[in-house]
Amino acid sequence: MKGQPHVLGIVLAGGEGKRLWPLTADRAKPAVPFGGNYRLIDFVLSNLVNAGYIRICVLTQYKSHSLDRHISTTWRLSSLLGQYITPVPAQQRLGPRWYTGSADAIFQSLNLVYDEAPEYIVVFGADHVYRMDPSQMVEQHIATGAGVTVAGIRVPREQASAFGCIGADASGRITEFVEKPVLPPGTPDDPDVAFASMGNYVFTTKLLVAALSADGANQDSDHDMGGDLIPMLVDVGEAAVYDFAENVVPGATDRDRGYWRDVGTLDTYYESHMDLVSVHPVFNLYNREWPIRTAVPPLPPAKFVQGGTAQESIVGAGSIVSAAQVVHSVLSSDVLVEAGAYIEGSVLMPGVRVGKGAVVRRAILDKNVLVPDGAQIGVDSDLDRERYTVSGGNVVVLGKGAHAE
Repeated sequence: MKGQPHVLGIVLAGGEGKRLWPLTADRAKPAVPFGGNYRLIDFVLSNLVNAGYIRICVLTQYKSHSLDRHISTTWRLSSLLGQYITPVPAQQRLGPRWYTGSADAIFQSLNLVYDEAPEYIVVFGADHVYRMDPSQMVEQHIATGAGVTVAGIRVPREQASAFGCIGADASGRITEFVEKPVLPPGTPDDPDVAFASMGNYVFTTKLLVAALSADGANQDSDHDMGGDLIPMLVDVGEAAVYDFAENVVPGATDRDRGYWRDVGTLDTYYESHMDLVSVHPVFNLYNREWPIRTAVPPLPPAKFVQGGTAQESIVGAGSIVSAAQVVHSVLSSDVLVEAGAYIEGSVLMPGVRVGKGAVVRRAILDKNVLVPDGAQIGVDSDLDRERYTVSGGNVVVLGKGAHAE
């Protein structure tokens, strides 16, 4: 756009998502449904598009069909204005091999950079739930003259060992970048808080191309962004941190400002859904000033009949709750809950059918799961563990198309 720097967006969407199995048994992690209407990738794409970045390449690899289809059918921008969001499969441009790491994914896709010739490249992950205005991060990157800027979110230091952690000086220059350290470095202004990497980066293009070439030639590298490329740039003094707490998103509430979740496990995926359904949600899907965009299926509105109710819940289009009770749950589109059924603290994806008198508690039911009349899920933990996947936090999970017993 006129007056803006020339920015190319690259979204890393090749994640296998093993810890989300069985939700990733048939799809890539960024394609996992979330929040009733969305896919996980809709959050990063919404953030980029809302910020005015409308040239975006999505690098895919693992079980990418549903992800490719979602991007192609949902995220259609104006080619007349030079806008595009395009899925890019692994192309084996550097020989007969797949991506060996996130840095290698970009290295093997540098033709995209050469074709677009941007001044700056925004490299974001595809599977986090949050709102962010990336243009504010780009503005800081340009102002500081850094080669790479890494988004950091403040977390209590005792919890930071689960993340890649950023040590920085008072000027914002990164002095160390370590993956899952036992003793995370504190922030310059608070020793009890650490900067956790959000997996979001802004690069000056020339530096990124040079760094990727050097990393590609290093046989001892795992070719990972957080494990190899960023530490290399830290060592030469080219890295700066962007404090996510300084990001101002239009329409944000005091309650959901600064929200960010890495939904990498079944438990964090479940907990993030529970953040959506309270009266004053921890993450507010209803912010019209910074919408999360997606395609809405051509279905009629949700219907509640014969005394069916839903309390503190999200219910998607085309769903019918008939003489049943839904409490503190997220129901996607085209869900049927029949007479006498009880749903509590659960996530039901599109096409789920819950029979008469069935009970579903603290569960995730993937697309087209069938729960027969009288079945009980989340009631007898020993029986659930014999039949289904149960997370460390005791969330019962049924995979796509499963028939409950």
